[in-house]
Amino acid sequence: MSSAWLLPEHIADVLPAQARHIEELRRGLIDVARSYGCELVMPPLLEHVESLLSGASRTLDLKTFKLVDQLSGRTLGLRSDSTLQVARIDAHLLNRAGVTRLCYCGPVLHALPDGLHATREPLQFGAEIYGHGGLEADLEVQDLTLDCLRSAGLAGVMLDLGDARILRGLLSGVMVGAEQLGEVYAALAAKDAAALRELARGFPAEVRQALQTLVSLYGGIEVLDLARRTLPARPLVQAALDDLQWLAQRVTQSHPEVTLGFDLADIGGNGYYSGVRFAAYAAGSPDAVARGGRYDEVGAAFGRNRAAVGFSLDLKSLAAIAPARPLHAAIRAPWAEDAALRAKVRSLREQGETVSRVLPGHEDEAQEFACDRELVLAQGEWVVRAL
Repeated sequence: MSSAWLLPEHIADVLPAQARHIEELRRGLIDVARSYGCELVMPPLLEHVESLLSGASRTLDLKTFKLVDQLSGRTLGLRSDSTLQVARIDAHLLNRAGVTRLCYCGPVLHALPDGLHATREPLQFGAEIYGHGGLEADLEVQDLTLDCLRSAGLAGVMLDLGDARILRGLLSGVMVGAEQLGEVYAALAAKDAAALRELARGFPAEVRQALQTLVSLYGGIEVLDLARRTLPARPLVQAALDDLQWLAQRVTQSHPEVTLGFDLADIGGNGYYSGVRFAAYAAGSPDAVARGGRYDEVGAAFGRNRAAVGFSLDLKSLAAIAPARPLHAAIRAPWAEDAALRAKVRSLREQGETVSRVLPGHEDEAQEFACDRELVLAQGEWVVRAL
């Protein structure tokens, strides 16, 4: 018999210090997104599975917890990613003609963890731009991502760029099933040349050679010139390389402190990217802290195939590597049955101060606040005094 306090695997409580850190980061990121004109939305945690997974990849399907609704008998899903939900909101509930900028922040649940130490309950923050198919929107989302990471205090940020159109252009005209295509994606992401060679055995020779070349196309800006020389000169491939060059020049101008990298074999993990994709890394973490890109087909399942680009990150993972912020300054106040004291405490709290009252018998307990002042009775009045 298991202990009542044990939680499921890869599920954990968030204790005060970490919760404070996460909440401060959340507020900061929402403020940054608001400064870009993003409107906050709150999609539900639970939806009918056919809506939640409309247009989703097999990866997202496998990540999604499913259960039966006792009211309707229909199958429900607990969201494992919020992007499709926000696309539904844009397509059906807002239904605007022009550009729409949306952001969100809420928990998602994964039936399977992404890694050995990964949580199955990330706190996902993200932002999306709908209605503009130009590179200007891609650049704005990348700027927003980097500004969010800067606001979190991350150092040593690297932005890794790629484009889903490169693989799409190479495989144009090749008969390949969805399952096999997923395996090709996985082999490319893992740089597994042997697996890729086996998967591409029936492909045309030019495509087989291009896929093997693609595995080695990662590094600095020189990768783009190397790709132009070694990959087939197909229109979709060349357009992707041109767009990556355009974005790289402008990101470097605006964020000279950010290192740019390229990985032309990686098209992202969720399978819905249709163009430029990116991943942001930071010192102290081997995994990407944010991922994003263009996914123009994501709204097709909701009857509105609208241009879309965005990014998302897990606030819990971000908090694990972001520098901790100073404890919030607070005022320590005694406990006493004194109307004047109670009125003073209330007044200070209304002014935005944190006032921590010392309950009887607990004078020496540690607090999650840095009490740098105290409330004392002086000449018949309660006043704040520095400690």
